[in-house]
Amino acid sequence: MCRFLAYRGEPIFLSDLVCAASHSLVRQSLFAEEGKTGTNGDGFGLSWYGERPQAALYREAGPAWSDENLQALCHHIRSRLFFAHIRASTGASTTRANCHPFAHDNWLFMHNGQVGGYPQIKRDMEAMIPDRLYGSRIGSSDSEAIFLAALANGLSNDPIAAMVRTLRAVHGLMIDAGIAAPLRFTAAVTDGQTVFGLRWASDNRPPSLYYRETSANLVLASEPVDGYKENWREVPKSCSFVAKPGRPISLKYLEDLEVKAAA
Repeated sequence: MCRFLAYRGEPIFLSDLVCAASHSLVRQSLFAEEGKTGTNGDGFGLSWYGERPQAALYREAGPAWSDENLQALCHHIRSRLFFAHIRASTGASTTRANCHPFAHDNWLFMHNGQVGGYPQIKRDMEAMIPDRLYGSRIGSSDSEAIFLAALANGLSNDPIAAMVRTLRAVHGLMIDAGIAAPLRFTAAVTDGQTVFGLRWASDNRPPSLYYRETSANLVLASEPVDGYKENWREVPKSCSFVAKPGRPISLKYLEDLEVKAAA
């Protein structure tokens, strides 16, 4: 599975977390410690906010560890909010269009997990995307389909509830198709200001997710990037994460949201 990180706070160079940290995302592309696979070489992506409402995107299908452009960009770009993702495909082709993060208007989304039996329900999942959003579907991955379906389910009004409604619908399709493989979903989404996260799995084995907050910044990541796990807090299983500027981090179990994912 994939690894990712999200940063929000005082502007920093992307290289501080993506490349230079002791357990940076580039290092995790070769030596992930808590992922299903140790190597995540099926593409990568960066997205950062600058002076415009929409984020910039840089995505490539090659491995992060060998991309000189990635190193150069991260060395020179400074941002107050950025997403970075390294991909280990669970079935969809290794193409630039299938690399995370995914963007729509001012929104960004990235995912670590799987939709079990995705080829069996791909057509039904795509039917969840309305015509007004389907033109934004440029790849073939389950992650992009979930993002666009969540946008249709009200992501701009209540991101957590929209993602949960979408997961409930996807899991329902899996049950109807007799798929026994799990739905696993650890994801991050932002509107350019607030960072939202969700960690859930139908088999109670969601991919890892941690956060570290100081007075100046917040990092949400699949694995601690500094190598000091004691400095980080784990986002609990079946839990949402909301970090609004100037407010305490909110962690809520899905039961508290009154929109449970399918059991």
